[in-house]
Amino acid sequence: MSGPDPHARVRDAAAARDLAIEIRERPAANSLHEAAALLGIEPSDIVKTLVVKRADDTYLFALVPGGQAISWPKLRALVGVNKLRLPEPELALAATGYERGTIVPIGSTTDWPIFADESIVGQRIAMGAGTQGFSLFVEADELIAAYGATVADITVPEA
Repeated sequence: MSGPDPHARVRDAAAARDLAIEIRERPAANSLHEAAALLGIEPSDIVKTLVVKRADDTYLFALVPGGQAISWPKLRALVGVNKLRLPEPELALAATGYERGTIVPIGSTTDWPIFADESIVGQRIAMGAGTQGFSLFVEADELIAAYGATVADITVPEA
């Protein structure tokens, strides 16, 4: 692996915001449901950090619990734009410093705005940890507070 250790970046960023996190190693998983089973948690306790690209080439993070998908109309209305999309993996990597599947707002190379689905409030959640084979656990309310995230209804059930 080249460059700084992504876990150090995550831990340093969390410490800078007085955010308590736990990084736990886990076997590789082929799906969110498999990852949840390996961690002994419900799929809805795993929160995907989705990188969303605006038309002006800036980004935002959408925190979406397992079993849910972004509601594009809701998110566009909240952000106040007509166009949003998921970027190609290489653009997500360039925007965050993390590979898709490991992305977490903590320690991202740029502190993009965070939009968290309201259903995660009050939950202890698992997220990407910056590296394959690891999960990060954090209290959602503490993450929301530490990053000034916008909390709203931004999801619909996955099809």
